[in-house]
Amino acid sequence: MSFKVAIVGATGNVGREMLNILEERGFPVSEVVALASRRSQGTEVSFGDRTLKVRALDQFDFSDTDICIMSAGGNVSKEWSPKIGKQGCVVIDNSSAFRYDQDVPLIVPEVNPDAISLFTRKNIIANPNCSTAQLVVALKPLHDFATIKRVVVATYQSVSGAGKEGMDELFTQTRAVFVADQVDVKKFTKRIAFNVIPHIDVFL
Repeated sequence: MSFKVAIVGATGNVGREMLNILEERGFPVSEVVALASRRSQGTEVSFGDRTLKVRALDQFDFSDTDICIMSAGGNVSKEWSPKIGKQGCVVIDNSSAFRYDQDVPLIVPEVNPDAISLFTRKNIIANPNCSTAQLVVALKPLHDFATIKRVVVATYQSVSGAGKEGMDELFTQTRAVFVADQVDVKKFTKRIAFNVIPHIDVFL
C-alpha cells in the first residue's frame, strides 16, 4: 500500500527535513506534493533524486490526498488543518495549534501509539513540542515502573525552532554585534544574538 502525501511548509527547514526523512526511510508514497504559500509557488525542493515544484496551499485539492504533514506554523495550521481534515485527508500537525484540543490525539509513537485511533474526530493528529517528545520517551518506562507524580523541567530552545527566519536573524545579529553595526530585531521579541529570551512560539 502506498500513500499520496502533501507537505505543507515544504520550503522551510523542517519541511525540507521531512521530505528527506520520508525518502531516507523509504516511506511508501505514490506521490509527494510540496506545498507552501503563494509567494513560494514555483520554488524547487528536493525529494531524494527528484525535484518537486512547490504548489500553493490555498489552491490545492486534498480530496485525493491520504496524509498531510503540516509544518507551516500555528496560525496556518489553525486555519487549514480543519479544512483539510474535512476533505478526508489525515493531517499530522507539527505546530502548537492543536496540542490542547481534546478532540485531537497528542501522539508520541514510542509512548502512546494506541491513542492514534482518536484521530477520526477531526482527522488531525498533533505532536508535542520537540523537548517534550524526547522527555516522555525517557520518562515512560520510569513511570511504568514506579509511577511518576511530578516532573519539573526547564528547557532551552534553539532558534532553529523558529525556522529559517529565526536562524537568519541569529546570523545577521551575531555578525552585526561583531562589526559594531546596528542590530535589527524582526522575528523575535528581543535581540536573540548572545541572548536567551523567555518566549517560544505563541503563548498558550
